[in-house]
Amino acid sequence: MSFASEFKEFAMKGNVVDMAVGIIIGAAFGKIVASFVGDVLMPPLGLALGGVDFSDLAIVLKEAVGDVPAVKLAWGKFVQTVVDFIIIALAVFVGIKAMNSMKKKEEEAPAAPAAPPKQEVLLEEIRDLLKK
Repeated sequence: MSFASEFKEFAMKGNVVDMAVGIIIGAAFGKIVASFVGDVLMPPLGLALGGVDFSDLAIVLKEAVGDVPAVKLAWGKFVQTVVDFIIIALAVFVGIKAMNSMKKKEEEAPAAPAAPPKQEVLLEEIRDLLKK
């Protein structure tokens, strides 16, 4: 099998396409969460803490000199990123938990009774013939 045909077979499998769609939706969801945290959640939280803008919170390690910018440890942006991660992780957890509960319900559904073994069927036929 050639490399190109093997790759084509791999790329056209349903799992790969599903994964690609999941990655694209996940990236878009990440942007939505980042906007929610940065633009909706953190401003009121900063206001409640005395008018703090979390995106500006940083520790200056070295002051700016001329055209060289200052070296900063931007811990406020890090806090925003951690909040983003927690929200995304919570959403993924809730989604997986819902999928697992649906899977359990499918497994708990009563299965049709198994057909008796072939030997029992033959013995029942013999019994019925002997009764006649």
